[in-house]
Amino acid sequence: MRTGSCLCGAVRFEVSGDLPDIQACHCRSCRKASGTAFVAVLPIAKADLRFTAGTDLLSAFESSPGKERVFCKACGSPILSLAAALPDRVRLRAGVLDGDLGVKIASHAFTGQAVDWCAVADDAPHFTGARPA
Repeated sequence: MRTGSCLCGAVRFEVSGDLPDIQACHCRSCRKASGTAFVAVLPIAKADLRFTAGTDLLSAFESSPGKERVFCKACGSPILSLAAALPDRVRLRAGVLDGDLGVKIASHAFTGQAVDWCAVADDAPHFTGARPA
């Protein structure tokens, strides 16, 4: 069982099951939503995520048709994203989990849109566009 929270600590959650490796995305939308060079997400089953506090502080923004980004409306921390095409999955933001995760970055998507001020220097596969299905 893993735990996590937003920056202000009002939204708290638990994740059951093993964590998958991290997927990094460098697309413009993910950069704008995170305020960083790329977003690091853990694609997990929706059933493995349980909020323990602060659900009343969760707010969602539809960033593109069929995709919502969920964040804490008190502190602005991005928590996860949801895709209508994958109703049983969430993409949990790796940075909101507590402690060492014991996983690594498995791949980088949309490196063709990556910023020039942050080099991607690991050995994970890099895709200039979307990650292959």
